Amino acid sequence: MAHEVDALEHERESWKPSSGLAVVVSDPVRNPELPPHRERMTDKDPAAMTRAVRTIFTLFYLSVAGSIWAIAAYMLFPIESGQIVDIRANNLFIGLGIALALLAIGIAAIHWSKAVMPDKEHVEDRHATRGRDETRAAAIEVFEVANEESGFGRRTMVRNSLIAALVASVAPAVVLFRGLAPFNTPTNPIAGDPVALLSHTMWEPGMRLAHDPTGEPIRAADVTIGSAVHVIPQPLAGLSHEDGYLEEKAKAIVLLMRLQPEDLIEPADRADWSYDGIVAYSKVCTHVGCPVALYEQLTHHLLCPCHQSQFDVTDQAKVIFGPAARPLPQLPITVDADGYLVARSDFTEPVGPSFWERH
Repeated sequence: MAHEVDALEHERESWKPSSGLAVVVSDPVRNPELPPHRERMTDKDPAAMTRAVRTIFTLFYLSVAGSIWAIAAYMLFPIESGQIVDIRANNLFIGLGIALALLAIGIAAIHWSKAVMPDKEHVEDRHATRGRDETRAAAIEVFEVANEESGFGRRTMVRNSLIAALVASVAPAVVLFRGLAPFNTPTNPIAGDPVALLSHTMWEPGMRLAHDPTGEPIRAADVTIGSAVHVIPQPLAGLSHEDGYLEEKAKAIVLLMRLQPEDLIEPADRADWSYDGIVAYSKVCTHVGCPVALYEQLTHHLLCPCHQSQFDVTDQAKVIFGPAARPLPQLPITVDADGYLVARSDFTEPVGPSFWERH
């Protein structure tokens, strides 16, 4: 058959063993060959094939039902009450729906491959990455034959039920995203508005600055030059964890420092945001939200230990090094009649990393 094209002719040179890498033996291990092909029941009995196909698309539609149930359970078992019984019921029934949806897809896919798709064994010789054009065309033909033999393009009930199950399996996850944010209530009308929640903190005009975590108010006279004080709003110390202590602290935490007043570079519109050299900046890094807690007295630099962003306290906490994209937000402060440091207002911009609705 010398006239036939050898598809592996361009590769055979690379198959020859090198004297330094391999040894050609006279009695190599015999190839045991593949065992004889054993026909399945679905290969011999058309009725068994029909039952297998029905089982497959029934499982796919059962998966669709599980996905729909997971969405319904999200609505039928709300967790807004905060009761542990309601939360458990919500998690249980949503989990059962999602488990049924995914398990049915898995079982149907395995049954499809074992009972319906061809199970003939095939050994493919190892070859180089780039084959001949004829080989590449043959590969395309293999996909076409596989599509025909598997029945994906021909068995519309199996194909359509699979597509429906896969699409429906994503729906519970999409619906559950709604539960990541709380719902608005009459007492807290912005509870479900992430933009408003990220744009405001606990700080209010006249609210005293207090030591973290004791809640003891801070006198301006007690803050020495070169010191750095970790500060929270005074009412935060009395807030319980159930009422959102950690959530509020994560946004309102502040670092207080005192410099020589003449060292501060303050624009006219921020001239009254400090008091006698005392400045307060958000402790939350504007890169990814790490705590900026390392203060260098001589240079007046704040350092974020996570990714080494540095901020210049003397010049409005502007970024002088690192990946942070904007300065630390400054908290306007003053003193009250008793000499305690108080906030003039909330931060004038969102604290922490930039987000999609930062104005």
